[in-house]
Amino acid sequence: QVQLVESGGGLVQAGDSLRLSCAASGRTNSGYVVGWFRQAPGKEREFVVGISRSGGSSTNYADSVKGRFTISRDNAKDTVYLQMNSLSPEDTAVYYCAADTSPRSFVSTWPQRYDCWGQGTQVTGSS
Repeated sequence: QVQLVESGGGLVQAGDSLRLSCAASGRTNSGYVVGWFRQAPGKEREFVVGISRSGGSSTNYADSVKGRFTISRDNAKDTVYLQMNSLSPEDTAVYYCAADTSPRSFVSTWPQRYDCWGQGTQVTGSS
């Protein structure tokens, strides 16, 4: 099992930036896909971005964040980062990182594909 801990959330003004981190521990040596999801009050959890086991260009972004958010990973530190720029009130949500520890190598947008989840970190963008 992989344990995940998110950090870096907070309250920001519109247009500001934040960087979220997702630190993994436990059985990380087999590799895992990582996805970031978010859930706003009264809405369903939605896919934001994901990165493959090897990282690099093997990423998948939701249309709503393309050009503003960037995902990266440092496998030596078992940490995945989400750089969020040009934040707006519409980005307000609890952000979760999740790990898909199956043999799949592609990044799924379905939450059901991910078997390990962090506790979430709140991001609030104010106007």
